[in-house]
Amino acid sequence: MLNFKHPKIQALISQRHWRNLSQFDAIGAIYHYVRDEIRFGYNADDRLSASQVLKDGYGQCNTKGTLLMALLRAVGISTRLHGFTIYNELQRGAIPDYLFVVAPKRIIHSWVEIYQNDRWINLEGYIIDQAFLKQVQRNFADQCQQFSGFGIATKCLATPNVDWQGEDTYIQSDGIADDFGVYSQPDDFYASHGSNFSGVKKLLFRYLFRHLINLNVNRIRAHGVSQNNQS
Repeated sequence: MLNFKHPKIQALISQRHWRNLSQFDAIGAIYHYVRDEIRFGYNADDRLSASQVLKDGYGQCNTKGTLLMALLRAVGISTRLHGFTIYNELQRGAIPDYLFVVAPKRIIHSWVEIYQNDRWINLEGYIIDQAFLKQVQRNFADQCQQFSGFGIATKCLATPNVDWQGEDTYIQSDGIADDFGVYSQPDDFYASHGSNFSGVKKLLFRYLFRHLINLNVNRIRAHGVSQNNQS
């Protein structure tokens, strides 16, 4: 899955000159690229290669994490995956209510850990792009309050810890249910814990449900949170 030698990934790295940056600045540039230029959205499967996520141009925790790991490893930064499940309630709003009934109670989740300055740092704040986050904040973040919904679970929606400053970043960590530990490759994590759907539900998600969810997410990003989304 971490196919960072793929021509499209190598071309992106060369175009952005990420190899010419210090390690700290390269982490920041790649992190913010994945956060904001790879929009929040739902791919066909968690087990996509990094090059496929790049081609899609959007992703969620697991798929954006795969791309982030690949880009960081391509410039020589050590990474690993930390696997979890999250409670489905934090997806309410991003997933419309009429589809929420089919969502599993606990959803496979992951974040990326990087080795920097002799310690592992947790990166999770890349999941929600800034354009989408700002629309949610406009409707709910009049003060620093705990919030869960729209793909977000944080202690302070007004100022979530999502910018790279050399420390941990989080955007969904308050919704974690199970902790599965760390993995050197995403392939190993999904081989052990599978994915969120199987059988008919998996087909329906791939060919119908996710497209409806992405329409909703794109509508929020463009026009804000509607009354239906808030209910």
